[in-house]
Amino acid sequence: MKVEQISVFLENKAGRLAEVADVLGRKGINIRALSLADTTDFGILRLIVNDREGAKKALKEAGFTVGITQVIAVEVEDKPGGLAKILKLLASEGINVEYMYAFVERSSGNAVLIFKFEDLDKAIEILKGHGVKVIPGERVYSL
Repeated sequence: MKVEQISVFLENKAGRLAEVADVLGRKGINIRALSLADTTDFGILRLIVNDREGAKKALKEAGFTVGITQVIAVEVEDKPGGLAKILKLLASEGINVEYMYAFVERSSGNAVLIFKFEDLDKAIEILKGHGVKVIPGERVYSL
C-alpha cells in the first residue's frame, strides 16, 4: 500500500529543476507527480516516477543528492470537500500530516493525494477502516 517517492535536494538557483527533468527525460523516466518546497538556499523536489530505481541511479550519476521516502496515495472524488473529509478523519484520529500534494487522475477524474505521515501503517489502517481507497504503489507509478 505504500508508495516510494524520490526526494532530490537542489540548490535554489536557476536551471537546477530543468537539469533534473532533463536527466529523467533522457532516461525515459516519466514523472507521475511532483512537489517542490524551497528555502533560501535549497529546495526539496519530491517525485513519484514510473521507474524509481532508474531515477535514483540516473540522478545520483548526475551528481544530485537523492533519497527514497515512503508515502501513501489516497484516491478521493475531485469535488469540493473531498480533501476536507480526509483531513477531518485523520485529525479526529490524532494523525498529523507532515506534508502532502495532489494530482488529478486522467482516467477516472478523481484526485490522488500523496501523504507523508510519521506512522504510515497506522494511517493506512485508519483510512482503509473508514472506506478510503488507499492506492498501491504499482498502480500510482503507472497512472
